[in-house]
Order: sequence, then structure tokens, then C-alpha cells
Amino acid sequence: MAALGLFTKLICRDEEAMAAYYGAVYGLDVVQRVAGESDGEPYREVILAPGGDWTKGSLVMFNFTARQAPRDQQVILGFTVADLDDLVTRIEANGGRLVGPIRNEPEHGVRVVFSVDPEGALCENVQMLGGH
Repeated sequence: MAALGLFTKLICRDEEAMAAYYGAVYGLDVVQRVAGESDGEPYREVILAPGGDWTKGSLVMFNFTARQAPRDQQVILGFTVADLDDLVTRIEANGGRLVGPIRNEPEHGVRVVFSVDPEGALCENVQMLGGH
């Protein structure tokens, strides 16, 4: 079986603002901007990737420009980071907010905090503890 590549598209209202947020908080770089139509619906998207390298997966800020803003939570974005405390600082400095406090879960080998981006999308942020 061939190797599987993964990408995630987050439907948002302001793709440029959300790309700036995820770039500042998670260190993702813009790979490409695309605009067009999908089945007759106009869209714009900003494609982000770690270090601008698509082979590491990508996160796409996707805006159906003729639709209303997304109504309901349809996805939880997950990020594994080296320093959760530093990440929390970046989240808050860039217009995101924490949903609750950082939780230490040594039985699972992690520290975890949930946050929302400026448009309200939920993110689960995980720092692996030593030995995991």
C-alpha cells in the first residue's frame, strides 16, 4: 500500500485572518492561495504546512464566500507541541482563548489544553510527557 498523506480543511469566514492566526500560534507557513469554484460555489483558501512542506501534511483555511459563516462545531483540530505553556501565550496573544486550564494527565503521558481560535473553532493541544 502506498503512503497516505493527510490534510485538513477548516471552513471559516475570513481565511486570511485565520491563516495569520494559525501561522502565528502554530508556526505554519503559507504554501499557496487558491480561489475558484467547487460545484458552482465560489471559494477562497489558504493552504498552510509546517515549514511550508506539504509532505508533512497541511491545514487549509477554506472559505465558501457565498455561504453564511459556519454555524456548528464540525471538527476538533489536534496539535502536538513541545511546550504547552509557550503555546498558551501565543494563543492568547493572537486572539484565541482557552476553554479551560491546562490539565496534567500523567496516566496518559500528556498535558492537554483546549482552546478556540478567533472564529470559535475548537483545538486540542497536547504536550507529550517524557517517555511517551
